[in-house]
Amino acid sequence: MFNFSVKEAKYVNNHKIWLKFYDGTKGEVDLSSYLSGEIFEPLKSVSYFKNLIVQRSTISWENGADFAPEFLYDLVNQQNNQHV
Repeated sequence: MFNFSVKEAKYVNNHKIWLKFYDGTKGEVDLSSYLSGEIFEPLKSVSYFKNLIVQRSTISWENGADFAPEFLYDLVNQQNNQHV
């Protein structure tokens, strides 16, 4: 079974984040297309977005917004497969 838990996350630029998972998978994702809905509205501001934290196995923000770690894991793998 895979461990989809986020180990590290670093803000890159705009709405891009570099992620590393406990199984060693790592890569960059652009979350700009996934910021719809009331909880994600504040994240459209890059100054707010860049203040992400790693907690509860994923990335989250002060307002309670977060993404499912398996969703992020899939995005990283999709991005990595595009560069193969």
